Amino acid sequence: MSLTLDDHRVIVGLGGNQGDEPAVLARFIGAASALASWGPVHASAVYRTAPVGPAQPDYLNAALTVTVPAELTAAALLREIQTLEYALGRRRVGGELRWGPRPIDLDVLLWGGRVLRRTGAPLLVPHPQLVRRRFALQPVIDLLGPDATIPGHEPALTLGAALAALDDVPGQDITRTDHVIAGARRPT
Repeated sequence: MSLTLDDHRVIVGLGGNQGDEPAVLARFIGAASALASWGPVHASAVYRTAPVGPAQPDYLNAALTVTVPAELTAAALLREIQTLEYALGRRRVGGELRWGPRPIDLDVLLWGGRVLRRTGAPLLVPHPQLVRRRFALQPVIDLLGPDATIPGHEPALTLGAALAALDDVPGQDITRTDHVIAGARRPT
């Protein structure tokens, strides 16, 4: 059984590749613990993935889901996510290399059925790269199942179909690890 993508459920993608795997995993656990202030957190499996961009160590990637307060605005959600990244060691200022190594990267991948696409908006939902990145799609499938529909796609597109479309795309290999994000539930 998978979780449902109700109006207030947010799916946050996690990635990181600075430090050894236990250090990255500890930051994932820190993110789950912080998000638990809103309610129960569910976690996908943790995957090891090749980096996108310049030469650098492999990433660990996963996704978390939590139900956020109904009154939370997009700007407030983004501020909370970026504050959490900062608390976990990410420093966006000072020339951070695009797609470069980082201690942690948190991205809002989905927010219920919302589609936020205003030009110049700080938060775009669904995440614009979701359907192009196996390392983002597979953890979301772990949480929602392959038949969940990605909001805003015409014609309708399921997570499983988006993942299948990446089968022949080079550089999209991922490997499931035995790591577990302690403190987060697994979908049942």
